[in-house]
Amino acid sequence: MKEVKSPKKPLIYYYGIVLLVLLLFNILVAPLLLQQQVIEVDYGAFMNMIDEENIGQVEVSDTQITFTDKEETTIYKTGLMDDPSLTERLYAAGATFSKDITETTSPIISFLLSFVLPLVIFIGLGQYMSKKMMQQMGGKNSMSFGKSNAKIYVQSTDGIHFSDVAGEEEAKESLAEIVDYLHNPKKYTEVGASMPKGLLLVGPPGTGKTMLAKAVAGEANVPFFSMSGSEFVEMFVGMGASKVRDLFQQAKEKAPCIVFIDEIDAIGKRRDGQFGGNDEREQTLNQLLTEMDGFEGNNGVIILAATNRPESLDPALTRPGRFDRRVPVELPDLKGREEILKVHARKVKAAPDVDFHTIARMAAGTSGAELANIVNEAALRAVRNNRAIVTQADFEESIEVVLAGYQKKNAILSDEEKKVVAYHEIGHALVAAMQTSSAPVQKITIIPRTSGALGYTMQVEQQDKCLLTKEELENKIASFTGGRAAEEIVFGQITTGASNDIEQATRLARAMITRYGMNDEFGMVALETVTNQYLGGDVSLACSADTQKEIDRKVIATVKEQHEKARRILRENRELLDMLAQYLYEKETITGEEFMRILQKGDVQQ
Repeated sequence: MKEVKSPKKPLIYYYGIVLLVLLLFNILVAPLLLQQQVIEVDYGAFMNMIDEENIGQVEVSDTQITFTDKEETTIYKTGLMDDPSLTERLYAAGATFSKDITETTSPIISFLLSFVLPLVIFIGLGQYMSKKMMQQMGGKNSMSFGKSNAKIYVQSTDGIHFSDVAGEEEAKESLAEIVDYLHNPKKYTEVGASMPKGLLLVGPPGTGKTMLAKAVAGEANVPFFSMSGSEFVEMFVGMGASKVRDLFQQAKEKAPCIVFIDEIDAIGKRRDGQFGGNDEREQTLNQLLTEMDGFEGNNGVIILAATNRPESLDPALTRPGRFDRRVPVELPDLKGREEILKVHARKVKAAPDVDFHTIARMAAGTSGAELANIVNEAALRAVRNNRAIVTQADFEESIEVVLAGYQKKNAILSDEEKKVVAYHEIGHALVAAMQTSSAPVQKITIIPRTSGALGYTMQVEQQDKCLLTKEELENKIASFTGGRAAEEIVFGQITTGASNDIEQATRLARAMITRYGMNDEFGMVALETVTNQYLGGDVSLACSADTQKEIDRKVIATVKEQHEKARRILRENRELLDMLAQYLYEKETITGEEFMRILQKGDVQQ
């Protein structure tokens, strides 16, 4: 349902409120402030003041007498008495008769209360409303519209340097060349070389794009301007372009320098020309294009930008001459993960026997941010266990926490459910172990996790693989179906525990047919396109409806074939299946070494 926002009120509305407040003030409040306080005295005091001729104005009503002293600074009142000679004595004392004595007051006080005070109230309300309106418009005054609020970093001994960034050697090499050019430009100009005007850092979230930019700021002895792409977006059309002009004007004044724009896709999206486009964003992009490759040029100003959606950027922004070089910041490989773990482990007290190579193998497919989280979770686990040293077990458990969640200590499975989960997980592990070219089993557990898994089987490759054969992919599908196959063979019924296995097997089988060309009927034809490869990789079929039906048929046939292979493997090894499942049922968690020992010797006791 679309949210309905209340419309903004015009300025005349607020002025009307101010005028209404002033009107009520003059009618209700001002008379009360202007009216002086009246002192009540007895009739004898009134007679004494007449005798002393200390009477100023007198007002005689039906019920009381109101009068002032000679200087008319104080107002008195007293009761009315039957005194026929009162009028003559008042005349003799020099009194004057008047009406509404209580309304008489000092002219200065009257001026202050009737004119100055309303004016002060009017100005105060105006300032308050102006402040509220500025807060709604971003907290800026009128003189700061269009001004860049880029952060300027200076060299710092405790900042981030290239030595603090691991696992991205190619990206560091490209950026180190930029820093060297800023320090020694003559070395490049003598050869006739010129540095790229812009470097675009692209990669998945958490791989260290922003950290690399901060490392450039730590290494360079030049001003470093940092700004997010969303900070250019303003409420008024033209303000973003003005910010771009102001940013580059500051950069030119401090050249040589580096300008870093994080999440540049916020302003650099492709201009599609559709009706109802964002004029403010397009004007900001046009101004950025002009500043990067205008008539004047930007000698000495190097632009860094980061994004995880490079396919959405405008081609005019990514062409040579603007962003000349694209620097991929991919997920780290095995060696990179090991180096990243060592960098983050400097901050914790790790045991000397910690094997970071093994931890890096177990954390396959993780980003630098996830590896930093793994190290931190390991340190937290050590603190929870009242230890000052982080052990290998802490790191291994932290990997499971990051990938599968915490152990659910309050989740209690019945004996029947626990036995089903044990057979399910052993089914995965046994099918994987009985096939060639499958990753070794690292750990098997039936302890429920907060991610919803009642158990899992961890397989760890000895080294990272860049290519997978058709046989290896089919073996993966068979391993995914091994859990359901074990349930069918042992219990003769199926459960809901295989839902995630079914999703992964189906996704892999479909990719084999539509993207990898591993089907004889379709051959090397791309039937599926991938978008947002760094943000999960959304896929969409690029074929006719008839072909889609045929793809579905092939996917079902592939999964069924591997499912039948998994059932055959488990039937042939039924004794091992029962033995391993019973051992896992009793122990709840077994290591890969225990699994392989039982598998090879066929004896639980050894």
